[in-house]
Amino acid sequence: MKGRAVAVVAAWRRLAARWQPVWSWASPAACALALGLLLDPAGSRVARAEPASVAVAAGPAASIEPAAPCRLSGLATEARCGTVWRPLHPDRPASVRLPIRFAVLPAVARVPLADPVVFLAGGPGQGAIELAGAVQALLGRLNNRRDILLVDLRGTGRSEALSCAFDGPDAARRPLAESFDAQRREAAVAACRRALQARGGAGGLGDLSAYGTTRAVEDLLAVLDAWGARRVNLVAASYGTRVALEMARQAPQRIRRSVLDGVAPPDLGLMRSGTEDLGAALGALLQDCERDVRCQAAFARLRSQWQALLAAPPREITLPHPLTGEPERLVLDRSALQALVRGPLYSPASRAGLPAALDAAAGGRFEPLVGLAAAAGGAAARSGLATGLHLSVVCSEDGPALPAPAAPPPQTDFSFGDPYASLCRDWPRFEPVAGFRTLAVAGSPVWLVSGGLDPVTPPRHGLRVAAALGAQAVHSTIPAAGHGVLGGACMRDAVARFIEAVDDAAALSLASASGERCAAALPRPAFRLAPWPVAASGEGPR
Repeated sequence: MKGRAVAVVAAWRRLAARWQPVWSWASPAACALALGLLLDPAGSRVARAEPASVAVAAGPAASIEPAAPCRLSGLATEARCGTVWRPLHPDRPASVRLPIRFAVLPAVARVPLADPVVFLAGGPGQGAIELAGAVQALLGRLNNRRDILLVDLRGTGRSEALSCAFDGPDAARRPLAESFDAQRREAAVAACRRALQARGGAGGLGDLSAYGTTRAVEDLLAVLDAWGARRVNLVAASYGTRVALEMARQAPQRIRRSVLDGVAPPDLGLMRSGTEDLGAALGALLQDCERDVRCQAAFARLRSQWQALLAAPPREITLPHPLTGEPERLVLDRSALQALVRGPLYSPASRAGLPAALDAAAGGRFEPLVGLAAAAGGAAARSGLATGLHLSVVCSEDGPALPAPAAPPPQTDFSFGDPYASLCRDWPRFEPVAGFRTLAVAGSPVWLVSGGLDPVTPPRHGLRVAAALGAQAVHSTIPAAGHGVLGGACMRDAVARFIEAVDDAAALSLASASGERCAAALPRPAFRLAPWPVAASGEGPR
């Protein structure tokens, strides 16, 4: 059983590789020690070469010396790396300064076009430089004539990441009980908060109230000024779409084109919307299984089985750790069960294995569900997610301080906000500026794309934002996609043509037609009738 538990993780990772995007909006599990939901960034890692630091003025007249050549893992050619120094509090002249690291993937053309492409990573808490190899693969066609600019926003990556002791490559190997025990999780986050606040002493970089989307965009604009980029094209993923929308609010004249994948608007209210959206995603899964002849025949009682699992009292179980295979004991309660199901919903390939895994769990075998959850979301530890920055953003911008909805949300099988509410209770807040949650009419073409199976930024958010942006916005739904759409071959080519289009009308027309074509081209994975992919002989994981 030990070897089989480890094998199922490897099998599902191979199966899901074709479907996994470079980004994601993380869940409470992702910032709570293990089984995170940030999807695999194609294994892209950053070399440890130190980028050149160049002191830059904080104001609009900022200048920069030529950035130094650097090597980034995943890239066959040299990049150029540099640093813009920014005040932690721009409104305080004596504020300590922090480095904003950036990397430029130079265009192949000897004389590149003047409008580079800026990739905005997700999380919140993920650095962009770490994704250099995956981004180059995603936007390689655009890199022929345009530079690609990657900026580690404040508190992420190399820009003084607000990382916790439990972040990093070993996080996925921590004991399962540390992922699911609420008291242990809260204690670890509290220790992280105290450690971060101690950085630099009084007035140092540990002032956690200085980290938010507004400040991040101000830093980004300073980098663009230093690099000499007057207008740019934005390609944004998940939380990165919020950064793009805030840049459009602050400096719309700086944006030529925008592509927003998995739209997370500033008024999303993740603690509230996540509960509704994840519940809807699970409901859609159960309904899809009931409509599928093979799935319904194999799992005719799936809906009642799920309800029985939720209603069961907490139970102590022993099962092998999905990565080490070592047997561990933990208490499985309603919250832990929800966390196990949450991760696989992000990816269509992992979603296809959920009915079989839930059926096995109903029979007392939780190994398939734990293995599937680890395979679907265990790459969070390798993504470079900084939990401190994640909480600084979510606690400040997505918390219970948001106005209550006009109507109560429908009852669901998830409670997304409860873990965040406890983790955010003592976390310092950045107060969003007036107008932060207001969406202005777009002044340049914006293509918004949503996965029809996305459990955290589903199409309803993209449609609402597109309506607010007006005639310059086009929204496309890709029914068979999950959280992250642009990784597919059809979408990669379509994004390039949207940005390369000479005039705005042609760009919008291309976006609309491409969305329809790519929606029809992407198939939905068939439901797996075994808890894990099986070999042709039916003898187990492969």
